[in-house]
Amino acid sequence: MPELTRRRALGAVGAFTAGAGVQILAAHSATASPNGPSAHRPNAAEHHHGGPEAFDEVYQGRHIEGRPVTGGGHHHGGAYAVFVDGVELHVMSNADGSWISVVSHYAPVPTPRAAARAAVVELQGAPLVPFAPN
Repeated sequence: MPELTRRRALGAVGAFTAGAGVQILAAHSATASPNGPSAHRPNAAEHHHGGPEAFDEVYQGRHIEGRPVTGGGHHHGGAYAVFVDGVELHVMSNADGSWISVVSHYAPVPTPRAAARAAVVELQGAPLVPFAPN
């Protein structure tokens, strides 16, 4: 029998881990819905070819506004601008239809309005500092 080396032990652990991961993924995909777990897929009534609807409201004492824009180089935001108290909140649409902002970058939300609201919550009353992209 060959001598047990660190390389062989790590290889065996890696193979075991990969096998267990495949089994877990297979079990999960068998029980998941066709669109993925809890995935938000817009239906025909929610899907707008022109992008999200404009909004203008006061949320937790802060004025938030979002609207489609033309030009201006907003390549990440899908030609959409969001403002908190008149200061632009840089937002970006993801490939899956979710949105993120510079304030809550690791917490995707379904709409730019939700991104503005999440930013207000995260700012906790602090002013939004203008974002100057490179």
